[in-house]
Amino acid sequence: MAAASSSDYDGCGAESNEASSKWLDAHYDPMANIHTFSACLALADVHGDGEYKLVVGDLGPGGQQPRLKVLKGPLVMTESPLPALPAAAATFLMEQHEPRTPALALASGPCVYVYKNLRPYFKFSLPQLPPNPLEQDLWNQAKEGPIPPLGCHAGPFPCRETAEEPLSVQSLRFLQLELSEMEAFVNQHKSNSIKRQTVITTMTTLKKNLADEDAVSCLVLGTENKELLVLDPEAFTILAKMSLPSVPVFLEVSGQFDVEFRLAAACRNGNIYILRRDSKHPKYCIELSAQPVGLIRVHKVLVVGSTQDSLHGFTHKGKKLWTVQMPAAILTMNLLEQHSRGLQAVMAGLANGEVRIYRDKALLNVIHTPDAVTSLCFGRYGREDNTLIMTTRGGGLIIKILKRTALFVEGGSEVGPPPAQAMKLNVPRKTRLYVDQTLREREAGTAMHRAFQTDLYLLRLRAARAYLQALESSLSPVSATAREPLKLHAVVQGLGPTFKLTLHLQNTSTARPVLGLLVCCLYNEALYSLPRAFFKVPLLVPGLNYPLETFVESLSNKGISDIIKVLVLREGQSAPLLSAHVNMPGSEGLAAA
Repeated sequence: MAAASSSDYDGCGAESNEASSKWLDAHYDPMANIHTFSACLALADVHGDGEYKLVVGDLGPGGQQPRLKVLKGPLVMTESPLPALPAAAATFLMEQHEPRTPALALASGPCVYVYKNLRPYFKFSLPQLPPNPLEQDLWNQAKEGPIPPLGCHAGPFPCRETAEEPLSVQSLRFLQLELSEMEAFVNQHKSNSIKRQTVITTMTTLKKNLADEDAVSCLVLGTENKELLVLDPEAFTILAKMSLPSVPVFLEVSGQFDVEFRLAAACRNGNIYILRRDSKHPKYCIELSAQPVGLIRVHKVLVVGSTQDSLHGFTHKGKKLWTVQMPAAILTMNLLEQHSRGLQAVMAGLANGEVRIYRDKALLNVIHTPDAVTSLCFGRYGREDNTLIMTTRGGGLIIKILKRTALFVEGGSEVGPPPAQAMKLNVPRKTRLYVDQTLREREAGTAMHRAFQTDLYLLRLRAARAYLQALESSLSPVSATAREPLKLHAVVQGLGPTFKLTLHLQNTSTARPVLGLLVCCLYNEALYSLPRAFFKVPLLVPGLNYPLETFVESLSNKGISDIIKVLVLREGQSAPLLSAHVNMPGSEGLAAA
């Protein structure tokens, strides 16, 4: 099918027809049978003839075998099976020799398959991991002699629950068997060596030593073993290895490996970790409130899509810049880069069939599709520079071409200053008093400035003296010493004559508990009566708020109120650590009587 039944409109929300649309509908085939996601799409000149092809790592749904498909225009040119589900696809230059034909890297399972001219060139396998020691001992015992099935069955369970190293595939299959099948499985596989292999979860490319577009690039792999590996583009050896607290699912890199680079990894624990060239562990951490569904770098901003249907912009140091709420769940994200106009924007495919394009938090364009889009790719396809390729949830293929006259404008099609800027302000006329005051300030400006500075210095001096007095007499509700970092807050409840006084005491240290504290209440015995005016404080765990309750009975029938001083002391010391002055309210019960 050559006509696409999709439409788009600009950021101001007005629906566009074919003539005013920014996109040309090049192709739409709802029966293309392509099921993939954005990480498994790549555009590259794989034959070096100037004709860019679309490389697709197809997932093969419905029990079908995963396949590597190469499309030329709307047709599938070549198709080859894959041994496992694809995780990512990328194109990169391996060497500087002519002809400069890019290679294709496809991550699938524990391997990276490298193709040149669409022919298998190299297969890189992740290094094997050391087996679990307890698991290895159990299988060694099985080799030496017969073991009851129950012994083998019960053995691996503790190491699976508590050990740091996971079990091998062989042991996991064994644990899934029934008791009657275990002995035959052990006899069949006890002679095999225990192998523990991790798999690749994500992949991207990093420039080796030059920032040029046609420079040699390294492959960066994220593994299920919570590691990041940087591969040499020629020898395919591991140049660098970095550890993460969780499994990476999205990667974004900037810079060059031999000079300086930054690497951002969005992980399954809901955090984004930033690493640099010389760091083996993350340097910064961005904590998200929901799981990430996409990570795109636009210039120096990291744009993250979350499962809370929102886009967030962060700096490389973790500072949040902005948040944009989406009308539906985000299914996929990718980068739109228009080199001719220097534009970089984020494309987000939503569950309601929309593809939204944002530059920072400004909406540039919305494309409506007949089905929800699950993968996006923008770049040179065939001989067209700005081509948008989308695959849908039902396996359809949509190809759109950006018009050469298209111009993305923030907030719609209006260009120029806002209308409010042209409105004249109603400025009042100058009065005689205003003119006299202006002349006075002009003649005595130096004296007025000196008087202002003198008053400012006196205010600062009085504030410093009051602060020093509060520290010396522990009048502040927050402790000033680092040895006892405490915070006190008092709340009075009731109408009278009996009040409930609640003291909220908190240990603000990070790791050290506080013990051996006392609370003392000083009050006018002619006005108030406290059954618990002096009591001990339990052990204060860091970060928790401890409410300490006591009752205050008002003795005066004239509605007189006073201040109750609450002191927190250390056993054996007379100077309080901190204090609070509680302004007691008047007794409404006695006043009514």
